[in-house]
Amino acid sequence: MGSIKTVFGFDMETDIGSWTPWYDGFGPGTDVILSILKKHDIKATFFFTADAAKKNVDVLKKVRDAGHEIGAHTLFHETIGDPLFEIPGDVPVLPEEVENRIRKNTEIIEELCGVRPTAFRCPRLWGSTAVVNTLEKLGYKADATYPMYFYREQLEPYHPSKDDWTKKGDMKLVELPNFADLSMDSKDPYGRDMDQWPLWRTENAEAVMEHIRSYAKYCTDRGANPFICFYMHPWEFHKMPEGLLHYGEGSVLPDPFIIKNCGEYAAEQFDVLIQKLKDFGSEFSTAGSITI
Repeated sequence: MGSIKTVFGFDMETDIGSWTPWYDGFGPGTDVILSILKKHDIKATFFFTADAAKKNVDVLKKVRDAGHEIGAHTLFHETIGDPLFEIPGDVPVLPEEVENRIRKNTEIIEELCGVRPTAFRCPRLWGSTAVVNTLEKLGYKADATYPMYFYREQLEPYHPSKDDWTKKGDMKLVELPNFADLSMDSKDPYGRDMDQWPLWRTENAEAVMEHIRSYAKYCTDRGANPFICFYMHPWEFHKMPEGLLHYGEGSVLPDPFIIKNCGEYAAEQFDVLIQKLKDFGSEFSTAGSITI
């Protein structure tokens, strides 16, 4: 089967994703991630929102100085692409707003750390044709957004079409599919149970590897080279609060799986996962270094 290209992407946003405005786990979690990546001599891509970068400049520079790729992730973790399912209170920005938001995200990060991002990821993997056309215009090399669990068509990195980002075309930009085990029978209307997140910490590294092995066979049976792109977050590597999260004028109650085993167990299993991937023949790359 040969080697398997693997990309680790970390979405640098507020704690517990969309559900809090806090950064309590941001710095400590990033330190844990950097330590594990250094142990295994792996370079990864860190996708920063502009808000996270401005409020955590020391972390931004620490990631840069460790030799990892600095990517972008919108201004405030807003939905800039096509929504795949409903989230209460979440309304996507208009397509004509996309370019200015990505441009500002890019400029703010460059101003803060001296590195212009050339890799991007949309929040929640909700991308769009407007997004990839903007990225192409701004000189981005890679978009690590394609949600394989939903579209289930592209198995390998590809150049998207300027008319339909989910189809192959002749853009210079490289679109990276995010790993989902398409070999399994999904019981979710959107296919979210095929997605790897956050199985590595809600169960363990071996549970993810079982899906990777099945998916690798699924790919080779179809003449495709297995490609694995992960998304993770710094807050997963720091213990998160449980129960109601109160701020502003109300509270939210995240589903239990979202914060299950955050902290030491997540770090332990991430370490194990990397070693298992190495044993399986993985070659690790940053998002922006993937070529076709």
